[in-house]
Amino acid sequence: MKKVFYNKLVRDLIQAKIESKGEVCSLRIITDVAEYEQELLKKVIEEAGSLAHARSRSEFLSEYADLMVVLDALTAHLELSEADIKTALSENVKAKGLYKNRHFLEWSEDAGYKSNETPQGLK
Repeated sequence: MKKVFYNKLVRDLIQAKIESKGEVCSLRIITDVAEYEQELLKKVIEEAGSLAHARSRSEFLSEYADLMVVLDALTAHLELSEADIKTALSENVKAKGLYKNRHFLEWSEDAGYKSNETPQGLK
């Protein structure tokens, strides 16, 4: 049988799912804290990308749940309390606002702003 190499963090029940189909897999336990954090962060990107591509309500809910499981694992690993998260969320909303007004920024003269977005188009 052909091997497919994933080389990524997977959920606890994946091995049993694979083996229940009569297939074989190879897993290792991540023991290095820095590697585990890095793999969780990579998983956030993977799951957020999947969420961004959801095209139905049910698909959105499934992908949202996948992302939340990763975020919960990451916050638990970082020992962040629910109070820590609520405080950060509250401060973030106070500083930046929400998306209620559906503002879409077309351009700005603020040359000092550093965006984390990929620029669109040419300068």
